[in-house]
Amino acid sequence: MKSCNITRRQFIHHTAVAGAVLAFPFVARRTVLGANSRLNLGGIGAGGKGASDIENADSENIYALCDVDEVNAAGTFKKYPQAKRFKDFRVMLDKEGKNIDAVTVSTPDHMHAPAALMAMKMGKHVYCQKPLTHTVFEARQLAEVAREHKVATQMGNQGHCNADTRRLVELIQAGVLGKVSEIHVWTDRPIWPQGIGRPQETPPVPPTLDWDLWLGVAPWRPYHAAYVPFKWRGFWDFGTGALGDMACHCMDLAFFSLKLGAPASVEAHSSEVNNETAPKWSIITYEFPAEGGRPVTKMIWYDGGKKPSPDLAKVRDLPTNGIILRGDKDTLFVPSYWGAGSFQSGAKVEDFKSIPETLPRPPGFERNHHQEWINACKGGPKAMSNFDYAGAMTEAVLLGNVAVRAGKKIHWDAKKLEITNLPEANQYLRTEYREGWRV
Repeated sequence: MKSCNITRRQFIHHTAVAGAVLAFPFVARRTVLGANSRLNLGGIGAGGKGASDIENADSENIYALCDVDEVNAAGTFKKYPQAKRFKDFRVMLDKEGKNIDAVTVSTPDHMHAPAALMAMKMGKHVYCQKPLTHTVFEARQLAEVAREHKVATQMGNQGHCNADTRRLVELIQAGVLGKVSEIHVWTDRPIWPQGIGRPQETPPVPPTLDWDLWLGVAPWRPYHAAYVPFKWRGFWDFGTGALGDMACHCMDLAFFSLKLGAPASVEAHSSEVNNETAPKWSIITYEFPAEGGRPVTKMIWYDGGKKPSPDLAKVRDLPTNGIILRGDKDTLFVPSYWGAGSFQSGAKVEDFKSIPETLPRPPGFERNHHQEWINACKGGPKAMSNFDYAGAMTEAVLLGNVAVRAGKKIHWDAKKLEITNLPEANQYLRTEYREGWRV
């Protein structure tokens, strides 16, 4: 199926240009900006979450906007009428790359890596929504390419910038919980259909949507409203299910404070698994090896209505999202994706004034997660959810989906990027891109 907004000849030309950029890294010339200079930003994905990502960075010059869905992106297009408009990010970067300093990437999961990789290989700084990538392999790629091209990066898990979260990280690292060996994390997602098959109807593509570009690297299939603009999250070809959507938020405190790194093994139990969508619910157990004085640590993830026992937090009922970290000195319960928590011992955060504040405190919250990245783009300190951190966490998170699809416990060799005990499960570490797309 040809794109209705670009001719076949143009498509082949821009695919060749983009393929060359994606396949052959080069050192691009990049303007060195001072703290008071404004970046020229390109927004890849301007509707949905893209709208807020662009708005949270609009202290800079919104130079170009790219979205395949005119209706979903209409509000952002109207808000920034001066911005150049595109449907294909490859065309945008090909034509305007010399004028763009940085991009936000707020597309469906399966297009995060293709857009971010092309931009970074052109020397552009990148803010990319969570989960960082669609696959484990792509997460490793993004971290390596960001490092190679020395670009400023940030993943869109804004709780990482929350002042209460950062204080809890300082306290945990100072030992107020003792040695943490057990973590429980849960979410109320999915709030979209999972555990279903592929739609069989083939309705017409809306004239305001470029379906071929929306599919991008994914295998071709007919359009259906079951995917666009939001319910794609449950489909393996496009999304990463409840786990991918929320774990980079809900697990972040554990990764941030305990420096968990790569798990040694992952095992999943879930509702029925199929090759089309993530299951209706899952319970996934990650085991992290002892390291740097930290003991072997077990982290259990729950979604689809499953939760740990409220007795673990000594409460009657657990909220819809949260995390419990159990140490040999105390237990911490955070009743949300991020933010303030309570100590089972009755201790208060204020009791630990002797423990110094070592992490930066942005003056606000969500907008300042973006500002932290913008400052890094202009030569300031690295943003704290940069792709070295976010890539490793995303790898670990997405191994949970690999275990779900494998149906058996998997043993992970992070250095080799390989599942060692179940070779057939390695097929889920990466996907084959559709013809015309390369990374």
